[in-house]
Amino acid sequence: MKEQEILSLLEQVKAGNASVAEAFAQLKDLSYAELGYAKIDYHRQLRNGYPEVIYCQGKAPEHVRGIVKSMLEHNIGIILATRVSPEVAAVIQSLAADAEYYPIPGICIIRRQEMKKQAGVVAVCTGGTADIKVAEEAALTCELYGNPVERVYDVGVAGLHRLLDKLDIIRRANVIIAVAGMEGALASVIGGLSDKPVIAVPTSIGYGANFGGVSALLSMLNSCASGISVVNIDNGFGAGYLASMINKMNVPE
Repeated sequence: MKEQEILSLLEQVKAGNASVAEAFAQLKDLSYAELGYAKIDYHRQLRNGYPEVIYCQGKAPEHVRGIVKSMLEHNIGIILATRVSPEVAAVIQSLAADAEYYPIPGICIIRRQEMKKQAGVVAVCTGGTADIKVAEEAALTCELYGNPVERVYDVGVAGLHRLLDKLDIIRRANVIIAVAGMEGALASVIGGLSDKPVIAVPTSIGYGANFGGVSALLSMLNSCASGISVVNIDNGFGAGYLASMINKMNVPE
């Protein structure tokens, strides 16, 4: 929708020829930029509650530059880029000096708007230290979207007493993210100890028969514990986004 069309719509509302609800219905499904190599959705936050996220892996650095530049020009208050290499991070930081780069999960954030703070805590747990890269992608996504996060790392089933020592933290959480590779048993154990929703994230960490995370994925999908949902292999962002949506449901708009 062009600027003149938006102004015309506002004039119709002022004149009583269109209601606010009608104007909102028109606006929420419009407005994206055609860059040729990308179509930037400026109204994603209006429709879904969160702005469009840039998945950088596989994109040419100049394409990422164009996308970020377009979003900045349209005053998108929160820009989250995932799977960001140091090279691409440098490109983003050349456009925005306030861009924060987190190399372990490969996330870059431009934060010019604060999301509404949520009351409920999201607990992010890992089976091992090797799973932290994926877990941090989830944790940083949650924090960016206004959720308090408790990190409970390296509490896998090979030493179950470590998890039991942190059970008070896990049970206080409103949503739990369980990140694990190998056989992926952590999600089932947590699901059996908590009455909160568990989002299971299989990781590609493991020896040969782990099949790059497929064994953990299948274990989590076949969990006998109730209340567990499963995202794709290494998809920390997807888990963080879903956890934030669940946590947000407890807060009146």
